[in-house]
Amino acid sequence: MARMNRPAPVEVSYKNMRFLITHNPTDATLSTFIEDLKKYGATTVVRVCEVTYDKALLEKDGITVVDWPFDDGAPPPGKVVEDWLSLLKAKFCDDPGSCVAVHCVAGLGRWPVREGSRGLDDPALLSAPRAPVLVALALIESGMKYEDAIQFIRQKRRGAINSKQLTYLEKYRPKQRLRFKDPHTHKTKCCVM
Repeated sequence: MARMNRPAPVEVSYKNMRFLITHNPTDATLSTFIEDLKKYGATTVVRVCEVTYDKALLEKDGITVVDWPFDDGAPPPGKVVEDWLSLLKAKFCDDPGSCVAVHCVAGLGRWPVREGSRGLDDPALLSAPRAPVLVALALIESGMKYEDAIQFIRQKRRGAINSKQLTYLEKYRPKQRLRFKDPHTHKTKCCVM
């Protein structure tokens, strides 16, 4: 019988942005998930996988859930990228240092504990998560080089971002949509457009 090991949430902070990459909860684990979100101060959750829980309980606690699913292990479609960056621009301009949570099926990669014959070369076990590639895009849009963004995320979560996603990030051309002025040296919190 297979048992999925749920990794702990990982916080990625850079400049005035904070992200929480986490596992997807189920209705049975939703209360623990909400506790984690509150612990990190995340008030927005971006769900990039199929629905595994009822978001009504999160919304009751003042947490917004946004659904932008895309294929596991694939780069995000253009519409998801645009929506993601628009959300982050608004969120981090209005509230610098706030936290946005993002998760996919396993959030941090699949780290199963299995009994039986499936080995580490099984494609089902090697599928890359979707959440870290979105965080990498945000880091790149804020001015980080793609290689540095990948390394930064992999320091927190080994194995994040597969070769297809890596090629996508390498070819991605940022428009600097997440470059923010330092709120400590400017009178207003604003984004450089």
